[in-house]
Formats: sequence, C-alpha cells, structure tokens
Amino acid sequence: MKSKKYRFLKALLLLFILMNLIAFFHAYKFTHFKENKSEKTQSPEKLSSLEKVKTLFFGVNNPKPKSSKIPSQKYQTLKLKSNKEIECWHIQNLNPKGTVILFHGYGSEKSSLIERSDEFQKLGYSTMLVDFMGSGNSDGNQTTIGFKEAEEVKTCVDYISSLGEKNIYLFGSSMGAVSIMKSINDYQIKPKGIIIECPFGSMYETVCARFKKMNAPTFPMAGILVFWGGIQNGFWGFGHNPSEYAKSINCPVLLLYGEKDKSVSRKEIDEIYTNLKGIKELKVYKNTGHENYLIKNKIEWNKNVSNFLMKIK
Repeated sequence: MKSKKYRFLKALLLLFILMNLIAFFHAYKFTHFKENKSEKTQSPEKLSSLEKVKTLFFGVNNPKPKSSKIPSQKYQTLKLKSNKEIECWHIQNLNPKGTVILFHGYGSEKSSLIERSDEFQKLGYSTMLVDFMGSGNSDGNQTTIGFKEAEEVKTCVDYISSLGEKNIYLFGSSMGAVSIMKSINDYQIKPKGIIIECPFGSMYETVCARFKKMNAPTFPMAGILVFWGGIQNGFWGFGHNPSEYAKSINCPVLLLYGEKDKSVSRKEIDEIYTNLKGIKELKVYKNTGHENYLIKNKIEWNKNVSNFLMKIK
C-alpha cells in the first residue's frame, strides 16, 4: 500500500512539474516576440486538431509585428522615451478639434490603425499612431498584454500635452483598450474622452478564453499560465484586471463590442461598463467577433464615434 501511494504521489509530482514546464514555455512565447520572418500561428478557429495540440504543448509562433504600410497623409515619425523607446506617427490636421492617440491590440502594430486614423482625420482631429514596446519599430521583443504598456500611454499623452493640446482623446482596441484603462487607473491621466474596443475583464479570463477556443479545459493550466506569465514579466498576473481599473475612470467613455467575440465575453464587457464612473455609452455590433469593427460596421462605427465626440467636445 505504501509503495502504491508513493508511486501515485510521484506521478502527481511529475505531472505537476510537466504542467509547469509547459506553462512556463508557453507563457514566454506568448509574451515575447521573435525577431524572425516565420509565419505567425493562426487564430485557434483556423487550426487543425493536430495544430491545436502542438500549440497547446509548445506555444504560439510569435514573430515581431512589423508595419505593412504607411499613412497616406504627411506624417512625422517620433521616438519617445518611456519604459522602452517607442515609435509613433504624428499626423497633424489643419485647425484640429483635438488629437486622438491610437493604440493597437496584441500581436499588432501602428499600421493596423491607419484606417481608423483616417476616419478621425475626416472628423477634423489630428492623430498619433503608436507602436507599443516589442511591436513595429519600438524597442524590445516583450509584450505584457497592457500592464507595462500603460506607462507608454502616459508618455504619449504627456508628449501631446507638451505641444499645448488641451483636447486629447484616446482610442484603443483590445490590449490597447486595456492599456488605456490601466494608465488612467495608475497614472491619473485625464483625457477628454476615450473610445475602447473589446477590453478583456481580467488576465485570467482572457487566458481561459484562449483555452476554450482550443477546446481545451481551462483548469488548471490557465491559472498556471497566468502565474508564470506574470512572474516572467515582473507583475502579478491575477491582479491585471481591467474590470477593476474601470472603477477609476471618470472621463466620458464609448465602449464598443462585437456580439460574436470569442476572446472577450459579454459578461466581462457588462462588468466593465457597470464599473465605469462617468458619462458612458455601450454599442454592440451584430455578427462581429474580436476584430477591426470598422471593416464590417463602417457606417455604424463612424456614427457611434462621431456622435460620441460631438457630445463631449
């Protein structure tokens, strides 16, 4: 009996060690881009069963995101010193109503924001498009899913403010939205208004969503992954909760969401919306997932954004 119990406990210990090794490796690959030209792992919905198993055990292939195009308007390339040196494109409008600073999502970079920048330009606003650390032409290969990026949001707001701009608005999609929320919570920046698309409610919930899309059980690996992801990047992953950051946000907020989003649940969005303290609007797009809302919903997106900006100007 003692021998069987010993073998059982030894097997449990080996399984625990194996799960932690897999999670450690997976967390590192998820939060560190590679400087190569290898193909990025597709979204879980597009992977075969064999590819899903391979991804679950060995992590995602994460080449550093690079800009694929440049703005059609005249722009200035800026290098700003933050926790890392970050690169931005500043596009000035004649007699602007204000400046909108745009922040991209996970695995993306500033050229992905050009179409939305164009729409803000048509509405009469100057824009600044930002590469977070590890992306585009910004320094490093690390991403912290909005945690350390919050400081870079503050750096950008401080820069635009130093130019004498009083009407500063922030736009962020997914990780960009989370970074904005954390920056307001941590650094008390005071934009005139923010437009945020599909922010997740907590780091744990967004990791669980990735497992669910792979048709894999969330317990216990999601929690172990969050633990090691935070440790590797210098923060407590279970404390990275945008739904809590929302309680510190008093400026006007336009919160946008796609009803078919498999990465962020409606429950998370509703919790964030409830916790927002100031003037707020929630707009939900039908037949839309975790994607660029402007592509499928251009007319509605423009109407929502322009009406919101008009109300708070």
